Amino acid sequence: MALAIMTFSRISLTFGRRSASIGYCHSHLPVPLLVALMAAQAPGIESNIKDGLMSMHAEGTFDVKTSPLSTDEATNGTAIGRYGLDKQFHGELEATSKGEMLGAGCPATGTAGYVAIEQVTGTLNGRTGSFALQHFGTMEDNKFDLTVRVVPGSGNGELTGISGTMQIIISNGKHTWKFDYSLPAAPK
Repeated sequence: MALAIMTFSRISLTFGRRSASIGYCHSHLPVPLLVALMAAQAPGIESNIKDGLMSMHAEGTFDVKTSPLSTDEATNGTAIGRYGLDKQFHGELEATSKGEMLGAGCPATGTAGYVAIEQVTGTLNGRTGSFALQHFGTMEDNKFDLTVRVVPGSGNGELTGISGTMQIIISNGKHTWKFDYSLPAAPK
């Protein structure tokens, strides 16, 4: 376990646009504990360190463009639609993503389903890298049920080891997201 050793020091930590600092006098603290103490002082930062992982929360908005893709050999002659995804995330995740969605059903009657995979590349609360998101969504009686998860093992750069779930909210034509995720306490 890494130790942070300080003598009459002030340590600063930045999470995206939020930061905290804490003063220590002759401290010999494990780095995860020091990070947790500092994160607790930064307003709006929710974090919890367990088993070397920091649990975090981030949120913001996104813009999305979908474009129909031609059928391929696997979907030719079916009612499955293919769409390209192109997103811009804003807020504590400043990123772009590209991906593909497959959908079927009849949204006009309130019944449909889709799956999608997208590759997100950018900066999440000050850490740069990329990861993939997997979507599984259904609509029945005009009620949505959507699960969006980080694909295990897909993180790279400073986002290596990321895991989590994202909630997507669409209200009055505006797309917002809330992301509960975990990362190793120190970038790999």
